[in-house]
Amino acid sequence: MSEAQQADVEGESQDLTLVQAVRDGLYGEMDRDDDVLVMGEDVGKNGGVFRATQGLYDEFGGDRVIDTPLAESGIIGTAVGMSAYGLRPVPEIQFLGFIYPGFDQIVSHAARLRTRSRGRYTCPMVIRAPYGGGIRAPEHHSESKEAFFVHEPGLKVAIPSTPYDAKGMLASAIRDPDPVMFLEPKLIYRAFREEVPDDSYTVPLGEAAVRREGSDVSVFTWGAMTRPTIEAAEDLAEEGIDAEVVDLRTLSPLDEETILESFKKTGRAAVVHEAPKTGGLAGEITSTIQEEALMYQEAPIKRVTGFDTPFPLYALEDYYLPEAARITDGIREAAEF
Repeated sequence: MSEAQQADVEGESQDLTLVQAVRDGLYGEMDRDDDVLVMGEDVGKNGGVFRATQGLYDEFGGDRVIDTPLAESGIIGTAVGMSAYGLRPVPEIQFLGFIYPGFDQIVSHAARLRTRSRGRYTCPMVIRAPYGGGIRAPEHHSESKEAFFVHEPGLKVAIPSTPYDAKGMLASAIRDPDPVMFLEPKLIYRAFREEVPDDSYTVPLGEAAVRREGSDVSVFTWGAMTRPTIEAAEDLAEEGIDAEVVDLRTLSPLDEETILESFKKTGRAAVVHEAPKTGGLAGEITSTIQEEALMYQEAPIKRVTGFDTPFPLYALEDYYLPEAARITDGIREAAEF
């Protein structure tokens, strides 16, 4: 836990899982601002498929916790209209793989509203979606398509990897005047607990976090891949390889300053993500490093990613996802080149 976090938890706090921290963040922002509302499939009395909205219906009622039809385009399109007229909706898409019918509303309207209206309207909405693999789910339930949204100007893309960050980043996203894709790594929804302050607080969007300092190689990652990457770094320390692990947290805007600062210190890098390799964010991060810090580079940058295939079903799921052993091999390759 960072010094800033320790200062924040000096008051009352709870040991929460990531999904509980999301729920706590929603509750805090709805209590703070009457314009904040939640909408989506089964988010009301049922509390959401992962129970991220559990209890909110009883506390705030059906006017602010709205069960919608199974219609992603309608959910997001309605939220865009609400945003334009001053509300702050937080639509939930049950799984990121279900978002494609709503993609047009996101890229054609939510992301463009400020520009289209020359600043007359903004679109203060947060689209929440559990994403990623590892929970033995059926087809369309395990996609990691964050790159789609990073490519769209006008959208912010935030991905927490800890309960503390989940609550604080969600608060920042809801208060932001522009649309935010808030992608929640469901593999770690209930994987561990962390002290989270009861009071409201924010974690700024656009700022990466150095989870482990090191001097030999920089490793950039986010979401559910953060924990196995730290595990790999600890294992490599026993071999004498000192890896720095940077959790990017926000993919758009990208914290280029922290990326470059880390790389200039080590001269070597690896990028870890569970999305397919081709067109993934590892390529963008690699290009940024080579454009801005080429003279510091001592080895090729290693990408440790998912494969360029549809996300597999149960039998191959563990093979598809980067895990500590594969991440360890990739970091070692970058460090020993």
